[in-house]
Amino acid sequence: MKNSQIVRSIAAIAIICFGAALVLANIGIISWDLAEAWLYIYPAFFVVLGLKWTWDGIRYKNGITFGSFLIVFGGLLLLDRFGLIPFSFMDVYKLWPLLLVYLGFSIFGSSTKRKRKRKFQFIFDTDDQRANKKIPKKQRLAVGEHNFSEPNWRVEPMDLWNAVGDYHIDFTKAFIPDEEIPISIQGWAGDIRVLMPENVEMSIQAHVKAGEINVFGMNAEGMNREIFYETPNYDQATRKLDIFLSIKAGSIRVDRV
Repeated sequence: MKNSQIVRSIAAIAIICFGAALVLANIGIISWDLAEAWLYIYPAFFVVLGLKWTWDGIRYKNGITFGSFLIVFGGLLLLDRFGLIPFSFMDVYKLWPLLLVYLGFSIFGSSTKRKRKRKFQFIFDTDDQRANKKIPKKQRLAVGEHNFSEPNWRVEPMDLWNAVGDYHIDFTKAFIPDEEIPISIQGWAGDIRVLMPENVEMSIQAHVKAGEINVFGMNAEGMNREIFYETPNYDQATRKLDIFLSIKAGSIRVDRV
């Protein structure tokens, strides 16, 4: 999501929460004292933002972890404000079992996907070279690490996903074929470390929901941060890497030797 879209979304949600607070004040549920109203506004902001992120996650298949967490957290704060249950902002640590819930759903989802895997795949393409491309190597781990640093390891199309864990990928030790190779590396929580050689053309798109990105010295940190980098001769090159890096919470670092 672009920064302008994020700003518009946050502004729209803030207006919605402010309007909702005015409605509650007008019908006598809350008094319109700014300090007191704020206790209702920011939990409502979490809920609305969580609903939006959840909807975006379902729509674009990016996951609903952070969105659903904000809905639960904001909802509990609102229930406290209305005197239904005791729950404060500092009680957020009590929600750690949700990590187990998300982990369980990720394992269940991965199992379901494997069961639905088709035995046959039909490829219709007028370009024979594209039709003969290798199917990306897919790996789905709940908890674990990916490490590609063996001498002369062969780079192939990859689609990697981790719930919790780190990635370490050293392309300086790899054999990179003379072709365009797509690589997707994603996860919920952890760090991604990539080491690139000087003589390879590449396109890198890195995104974090909450954390830090550093791509060849270009740095971004905070919420919903993204960096795009492309070498000058990427479009003309025959040997090149098309890399997508995404982590929900953690850090991404790409360095060159």
